[in-house]
Amino acid sequence: MLTSTSTTIPLVDLQAQYIPLKDEILAAIASVLDSMHLYQGPQQRAFEEEFARCCGCREAIGVSNGTDALELALRALGVGAGDEVITQPNTFIATAEAISAVGAVPVFVDVDDRTAGLDPTQLEARITPHARAIIPVHLYSRPADLGPILAIARAHSLAVIEDACQAHGAQLGDRRVGALGDLACFSFYYSKNLGAYGEAGAVTTDDPLLAERVRLYRDHGARVRYHHEVIGRNARRDEIQSAILRIKLRHLERWNEERRAHALRLSEGLAASALELPVFGGAAVYDIFHLYVVHHPQRQRLRAFLAERGIATGIHYPVPIHLQPAYAWLGHGPGTFPVAERWASQCLSLPMYVELTAGQIERMVTAVHEFDAAGSPQLLATYGQQGVESDGHLGHRRSRVHRLAPRRGAHPTRR
Repeated sequence: MLTSTSTTIPLVDLQAQYIPLKDEILAAIASVLDSMHLYQGPQQRAFEEEFARCCGCREAIGVSNGTDALELALRALGVGAGDEVITQPNTFIATAEAISAVGAVPVFVDVDDRTAGLDPTQLEARITPHARAIIPVHLYSRPADLGPILAIARAHSLAVIEDACQAHGAQLGDRRVGALGDLACFSFYYSKNLGAYGEAGAVTTDDPLLAERVRLYRDHGARVRYHHEVIGRNARRDEIQSAILRIKLRHLERWNEERRAHALRLSEGLAASALELPVFGGAAVYDIFHLYVVHHPQRQRLRAFLAERGIATGIHYPVPIHLQPAYAWLGHGPGTFPVAERWASQCLSLPMYVELTAGQIERMVTAVHEFDAAGSPQLLATYGQQGVESDGHLGHRRSRVHRLAPRRGAHPTRR
């Protein structure tokens, strides 16, 4: 649910974000229409400069969406037919789709049980002579464990593309995601921490040659109109989206801090619950909580219980890519990547957005504790067996609430 109601806590509340920005946004849209610079104009160029500074890198290239950003990054590296690109199976399918779109084959690595990020300890075993690149995903906005991933990539002469589509402003140490790999890809899908009113994306890099290739491919392979050097595509972004994103970018750092504060309050309130909670990263990992994802072995019953109390939830993502019909040809069956499959069977996203109130957070906390207190026999009588989910290996309970890291500066040092 994406709009406010009097009783429901929505998963995302776009209207609450829009209202205080409405006059400024409408004025910016009117300005674009008055100018009739409708794509790749001054608003986009200004946003590219501002977003590059935000990420702490030299180049940002505006494109039409996050999926196109991933595909263009692969094309800029020369990845194509016969190549392999390593990534993780518990992500939105666009990560794998982009690999397939350039003719390469996605090779999956299972993920870390605590963070859902690509597990570096399993990475090297999946590298073959056909491998060309690795795409670690900053899933839910938590930065991937890039230190060992980058070291392995360099040892095998592989490029690293950060899938940062959910991680605008997240950091590892004192550096923002988007400036850590050879390239990084962002989505500005409307519900993201930095979201357009429609579709938009960007590629960031410190390499001017790679940046120039992305620009070439995004506009039909042409630097000069009607003179086409390579076979490209139309991945241009319209000026209205760039104008809107420029306004929102000025608020991003504050919005991210407020999301972190909400996440901490939720985790403190739910620490004694039966939920498995997100892991805070301390000073080393600056997560900006695009999503607040918990685990429960009886997810569907919990979800129904919360829905009855006016609390919306989501599942990100219910089926890992290796078990999707679209990728059945890879030959992976259930159990191939057990940790990713556990995440898929038990994960549940609770409402998370800047405008959440203390009262709404308390409602969520209270409802979860009520679910715990109700007990399995009563819940089975209420909801029946349908939707009961468990993979049978929840594992040990772990201490899950950690203090948040200090607030970072807006413009980290470039590498």
